[in-house]
Amino acid sequence: MPTNPLRPVLLAAGRSHRLERVVAKSALTRSLVQRFIAGSTEPEVLASVRGLLASGRAISVDYLGEDTTDAAQATATVDAYLSLLHSYAALRAPGEHALEVSLKLSALGQSLPGDGHDVALANAHKVCAAADAAGVWVTVDAEDHTTTDSTLSIVRELRKDFPSLGTVLQAYLHRTEQDCRDLSGPGSRIRLCKGAYREPEAVAFQKKEDVDASYERCLRVLMEGDGYPMVASHDPRMIDAALRDAAELGRGPGDMEFQMLYGIRDGEQVRLASEGHRVRVYVPFGTQWYGYFMRRLAERPANMTFFLRSLLSRS
Repeated sequence: MPTNPLRPVLLAAGRSHRLERVVAKSALTRSLVQRFIAGSTEPEVLASVRGLLASGRAISVDYLGEDTTDAAQATATVDAYLSLLHSYAALRAPGEHALEVSLKLSALGQSLPGDGHDVALANAHKVCAAADAAGVWVTVDAEDHTTTDSTLSIVRELRKDFPSLGTVLQAYLHRTEQDCRDLSGPGSRIRLCKGAYREPEAVAFQKKEDVDASYERCLRVLMEGDGYPMVASHDPRMIDAALRDAAELGRGPGDMEFQMLYGIRDGEQVRLASEGHRVRVYVPFGTQWYGYFMRRLAERPANMTFFLRSLLSRS
């Protein structure tokens, strides 16, 4: 999580509907948005996916959306995943389990008042069943800390029927090292990332050095465990740590993988894949891209100059 003094501001802006309208209407920011988002439609994302698969990389596609408070929208999200999984059948994937989808439970109804937890569980079960029939992996994304207990509870329930189901843990949360110990048993798949949400000091490390140290501790727990670690980081230090741990503990390319975001460090992705490591690219698409886009800006200060210039030009 690179140091960015504007990070709290950007994460707060990611919740602003007013700013979302400004950004969405700005043609000047479109090229930057397109760097991180692989299109708004299924045909567009599939075109990007074909190129990634041809390069020897695996993929995990995320149909963007979060904090859904409308049951019909949650159902529409399920339908979008079912359509995507149907289209996966026409893809030529490099090796087993090269195809995956990533789910945000809040997009499947977790945020609905009253029975949101149960609605999200039922909707996720539908997607997992279709993915299982298609031989496609599923990973449940992490969101802000208020959803963690519900999310992990749903993951545990789903794994009774779908033992290959993966989930995401965020190293900046104080609880995550223990979660790694609890969830790194046989058959588990854990995607370890640093974390991209604005979290209070009471639950999350705030300094980069503390987040990095936590990531390395959590990574070691996963590497020593009986599951399948998924190293979600663009940080060269974390990649090196993963390679060292893997060599020391005897993990080969089939026992772990690296994961990176679409549009970030593409050359490094190709390099690792060419050296025989499994590299999976997280590929987001859809019309509800704004929150995801703002989190990417908060992580990468180098993008801010272009973004701010575009907004100023528009105004």
